[in-house]
Amino acid sequence: MIEFSIQGRRGRLSALRFGNPAGRKVLALHGWLDNAASFIPMAPYLAEHDMVAIDMLGHGGSDHIPAGYDYAFVDWLHDILDVLDGLGWRQAHLLGHSLGGALATVLAAGAPERVLSLALVEALGPPPWPGEHATERLRKAIAGRRKPISPPRLIPDIETAVRARLQATDKLEASARLLVERNLRQVEGGYRWRSDPRLMWPSHTRAEEATVRNWLAGIACPVLLVAADPAPVYFLPELRNERFACLKNGELQVISGTHHVHMDRPEQVAERVTAFWGRT
Repeated sequence: MIEFSIQGRRGRLSALRFGNPAGRKVLALHGWLDNAASFIPMAPYLAEHDMVAIDMLGHGGSDHIPAGYDYAFVDWLHDILDVLDGLGWRQAHLLGHSLGGALATVLAAGAPERVLSLALVEALGPPPWPGEHATERLRKAIAGRRKPISPPRLIPDIETAVRARLQATDKLEASARLLVERNLRQVEGGYRWRSDPRLMWPSHTRAEEATVRNWLAGIACPVLLVAADPAPVYFLPELRNERFACLKNGELQVISGTHHVHMDRPEQVAERVTAFWGRT
């Protein structure tokens, strides 16, 4: 596994590369507040492919955006395209989890010439957002950005950080540890998170459901959706199935596990992803 970086127009993105340089070109995109280590458990089972997993801006070892700017959903799309350009990949297969899967979904709709297929874990478009709360969300987003940013808190040891991560979302301890260790920097007296505190800011706006479904209907490439059972509250089966029905060429696989099923049960997820790529 090789660690390297790619210079995008908004900043430097850290990445991990593993597998076969002559294999299928796959760009892996992690979830919100995760990092490239999200795909380390799957690496042994995807060794025949040329895999690049990035830390998106604000996460892991990648740069934070400059002061006064924001982590807007659409801007991350251009970061991904910058990575593809930096790698010299005209086209690639996208493997995305959670936020990374949402970004991959929208990129396939907006830049179809760059995406050969989508393998999505626990995501099919951005999270649902009822438009009747638009004003409330806008006010919170604006107010939050006018407040001073608190410095990252001091964490005494790695075990404390792992416990905090396990409380945030259900996953195996080994999975949490991988994410935590990549997202910590050692300082005097302990550790601090490397991720940008501004990632916690609520977004000003989100796409409404009709827009998301129009994007899904516009995706031409094959799509595999791997969903966990039980489903998280923000991706319940009813919504998932309604969105899935919008796809022209979709395949759905449901696996018992957590939202981080690709980390907790990497062999099972990789088996389904590899079989899907074999058919595309």
